[in-house]
Order: sequence, then structure tokens, then C-alpha cells
Amino acid sequence: MAANATAAPGASAAVHPDHAQIIALLDDAPMRLPHDLAWALSSGGTLIDGLSVFMLGMAIPLLVQNLGLSVLQTGLLGAALVAGAIFGAALGGRLADRIGRKTVFLLDMALLAVATGFSALTWNAWGLIAAQLAVGVGIGMDFPVSGSYVAECMPHRRRSRMMVATIACQSVGLLLAALLCMALLHLAPSPSVWRWFFATETLIAVLFLLGRLNLPESPRWLMGQGRNREAVHMLERFVPSDRRLLERMATRLGNTVHYVARVPQSTTPPGYAVLFQPAYLRSTLLSTVPWFLMDIATYGVGLFTAVLLAEMHFEGRTLPLVSQVAALARGTGLIDLFLLLGFALGLWAVGRFGRIRMQLIGFGGMALGMGVLWLSTALSGGPGQHVALVFAGFVVFNLFMNMGPNSTTYILPTELYPTQLRATGAGFAAAVAKIGATLGVFALPLVKSSFGVPVVLALLVVISVLGLLATWMFSMYGHGLTLEQHQTQHLPTRRSRTALARPL
Repeated sequence: MAANATAAPGASAAVHPDHAQIIALLDDAPMRLPHDLAWALSSGGTLIDGLSVFMLGMAIPLLVQNLGLSVLQTGLLGAALVAGAIFGAALGGRLADRIGRKTVFLLDMALLAVATGFSALTWNAWGLIAAQLAVGVGIGMDFPVSGSYVAECMPHRRRSRMMVATIACQSVGLLLAALLCMALLHLAPSPSVWRWFFATETLIAVLFLLGRLNLPESPRWLMGQGRNREAVHMLERFVPSDRRLLERMATRLGNTVHYVARVPQSTTPPGYAVLFQPAYLRSTLLSTVPWFLMDIATYGVGLFTAVLLAEMHFEGRTLPLVSQVAALARGTGLIDLFLLLGFALGLWAVGRFGRIRMQLIGFGGMALGMGVLWLSTALSGGPGQHVALVFAGFVVFNLFMNMGPNSTTYILPTELYPTQLRATGAGFAAAVAKIGATLGVFALPLVKSSFGVPVVLALLVVISVLGLLATWMFSMYGHGLTLEQHQTQHLPTRRSRTALARPL
């Protein structure tokens, strides 16, 4: 059975058999078109995340000329997108646990549509910075909600694969952005083409907003609020079931709350303090520290790949500005193609080998990739004479990052916390990660300008190794468990693995 009827240690009551049966129907359901549609609509935020990062990276050199951005404004613009996501992730996760997954899905996509539209229309540098900060808030709000929603609504056997596919939409967004940038630069070869970059984001956000209007609410969240009749109605949209049977179950359940957690149920909704109680402290450390370290590297490299390539002299600086940006878009897009390949490998590997093992392997591969890039700068002639090494380093980094930490850090918080705390925990982890992203985006260019590219690359090697060590130190094991079993069973650590446990 997908959920047992025994409450977790400290829980206030046993799980009602009807709740357990509804959970079993959700977990054991075959994958159907409604699941696919729900997944596609819930992945809009991660797609727009990749799209926005790439578009902004390509727009910055155009904006410097077209709007006359100062060095300070350029730095703030690059940091605003990820800095806004800090507040957005914390806010979105908390709201999603209180007012529902679907409501926040609509709020964040509406904010994205307005903010990207303002970005396209503004003539003021500070207005653009504020608009991109709001874009970051919208993207940040979506992260914990999409992870929680996909985890709660997809069949158990497909949960891992569908969650990797959700975060993989970041790479789809990057590649889509590369194609759009090249097309727009060809159709409107002017420094002001950056407005069309942001306008395409607006169009995509509006399309996702309209699609999400018909998105079903998470049955798990509804049951966690005691809204059982609504839960069975949403269940019918995912699982073909006997309606009369479900109605009788809803009648018997009444307003009974489905609560499975490692801490007792209280009259007030759980807040951030619960994340630091002994029952969830290790989960919080595992969810936050590696993700924080990964995002320093991921966003720092991702947003400034074009800058690093230009610094390494792979694009002709004698070309006109628009031609330079088009060439950088092609080169960056080619490198980002391997991000998607990494996620494709992760679709298979994470479910097969477990979250912890793939996170360890991924961080090791990231360190190797950055080490290869560093080597290209240390050899005689510099990176311009070792093109193969440079591209190999980027490819290795992107492959291992996405089949490992970029997938697993997104999945882990949604599995390690109960339904009433899931989005809050995932939002807190994402907010901490975005602090790392902001640090990477803001600090790496400063390090580059002061000490050069080799020091940046060496620093990224160290950060990747620290991510590996943090994962190993805080690791928890429980691969193959349902969301509810994560709360009702002991999850062994690296010091207390049992014979029955497999890597999470």
C-alpha cells in the first residue's frame, strides 16, 4: 500500500483508512494525459527561469550601449533577477502551504507577465532593474510550488522522473532563449532588440497563466487542509475511479485532516521554526547547504558563460555589437545543449541509483569540469590555444551538474517534509540557494576583474568539492519510499544505514 495507517512518532493521530486509500489511488495510478498536462503547466516557472537567465545575459551588452548602463547598474541588473528569487521562494513556499498550490501558481505567473512586460517597455535603467527584481520574485515563488505540486500529484513510480523533467525545463528554457535570441537578432539587428527579448518572456508567461486557470489543485494539499470533498473531486481528474465510492469516502472523512509528520499536529500552521527542530534539522541541512553551494557555481557560470567565453577570446571582438551578441548566443546555446543532455541522463540515473549517490557523483563531475577549464588557462598559449579543453570543461560541468545536484537538490526538499510543510521547506531551501546564486552572479565577475579567470575557475572547483562534502556529511537514505513513508519510517544517515535502506 502506498501509505500506511500508522502515524509518525509524535503525530497526534493515526491516518484514516480512507485517506490512506486515496493516497494509494494517487500513488498507484497509471500515467495518463491529465498527469502530463498538469506536469507541463506546473513546469512553466522553471522554463521561464532558464529563459530569463539567458535573455538577460544576452541583453546586458546591448543594454550597456542602448541605455548607457553604468558598471554599478550592470552589476545590479545581473544580480536583481536571482536576488528577487530569494524573497520569492520564501514567500511562495509559505503561501502555497497556506492558500494552495494552484493559487500561488496563478499569482506568480501573473507577476511574471507584468514584470517582463514592464522590462520590455521601460526606458529607465533603474526601472529595468526593479522590473527584473520582480521577475526574480515570480520565478522564486514558482520553484517550491512546482516541486511540491509535481511530487504530490504524479504517480509514485514516476515521481522521480517527472521531477527531474520539471527542473530540466530550465535547460529547455535556455535553449529556447538561444533560438529566440538568434532569430530576433537576425530579424531586428539593432541594440534595442533587447526589448523583444523581454516581450517574448511576457508572451510565454501569459500563455502559462491562461493554461493554469484549469489546473487541478493538489489532492494531497486539500486533504491536508481537511477539504476532503474537494480532494476527491480533484482526484477524479487524475485517476479514473468510482465516483460514488469516492463520495462515500469524503462523507466519512468530513473535515478530518490528513496529517503525517514527524512532529505533532498543532492548531496553527507549521512555520519556519519547525524546519530547525531536531525532527527536521538534518533534512533542512541536506536540503539547503548543497543547493546553496551548487547555485553559486550554476548561476555564476550560467549567467556569465558568454562573458567568460568572450574573455577567453572565442568570439571576435572586432565584430559589431549585435553580431558579437549573436555569436555569443550561438556559442552559449551550444554549451547549454549539454545541460539538457545531463538532465536526460538524470531522468534515468536519479531514479535508478538514488538522489544522494547521484548528488555526490554530480558534484565530483562539476569539480572535474571546472578543473579542466582551469587547466586550459594554465597551459602555454592560454585557453585560446586549447579550445577543445575549454568546451570539454563546460560540457563535463553541465552534464554532471544536471544529472546530479541540479536535479537532486530540487527533489530532496519535497520528499523530506510533510504536506503541510512541504512547500515551506522547499521554499526555504530554494531561498537559501538563491542567496548562493546572487553571491555567484555578483561576486564572480568581481573576482574575475580583480584576479582573472583562472582564480574564478579554481574557486568553482573548491565550491563543487564543498558541495560533495556537505552532501556526504548530511546524507539520509530511503530510496523508493512514498512521500508519507518518508515521515513514518526512520531514514538512516551515513552512520546508521540499515540493510533495507538504499540511497535516497
